[in-house]
Amino acid sequence: MGSALSLSADSAASRRRRKADEDDDGDDDLLDSRDRNEDIAKFPYVEFTGQDSITCPTCQGTGCIPTEQVNELVALIPYSDQRLRPQRTKLYVLLSVLLCLLISGLVVFFLFPHSVLVDDGGIKVVQVWFDRKNSVVLLAITATLQIRNSNFYSVTVDSLTSQVQYMNTVVGSQQISNISSIQPLSDKLVNFTVKVEMGGPFSYVYFFCTFPKVKVHNIVIFMSFNPGQVAQAGKM
Repeated sequence: MGSALSLSADSAASRRRRKADEDDDGDDDLLDSRDRNEDIAKFPYVEFTGQDSITCPTCQGTGCIPTEQVNELVALIPYSDQRLRPQRTKLYVLLSVLLCLLISGLVVFFLFPHSVLVDDGGIKVVQVWFDRKNSVVLLAITATLQIRNSNFYSVTVDSLTSQVQYMNTVVGSQQISNISSIQPLSDKLVNFTVKVEMGGPFSYVYFFCTFPKVKVHNIVIFMSFNPGQVAQAGKM
């Protein structure tokens, strides 16, 4: 019995010694690893050049560049880098071209001068006088014109000329000036009176109109209108 207890005690003591030795070895390995890392950190950069290589011309093999050259040096990007291949470039260019064309078309449409239309509003009043001494027929024709502005800005019609023709001969004319401005995309009615004198070679008109046996006398005359200079009054 005594010898068995002695062997057990010796084995337990030996296990404790081995464990202590292993702990010491682990601590030594950890210290050695830390020492190696510190040594590597303190180890300077060394460029190893072989037969087919040269020293870096920028850093001269030191691995560092001067601070004053930070904004002067250019980094090289590989040709296969995706940053050199932007996506959808053609789509962006096409959209930009279409947008420019659309803006140009809108500018031309809104600012390009359109025509100013003059429509006949009809004859309102016709007054007739007879000059029995000279055998002349006198007419005062009051008509209405509708001036339409198709532009997107105000315009001003400086003058308006109207003529009355009978048998391809001008027998009366009238010019109107100082017409007020016309607002964008709107129209304006202008009333004017043209005086007509039909005598001389047209004296037979006097005898026709004063013939007592004819109750209604009809003659055909033509009226033409010509707007003068159209000035731009102001843009939108």
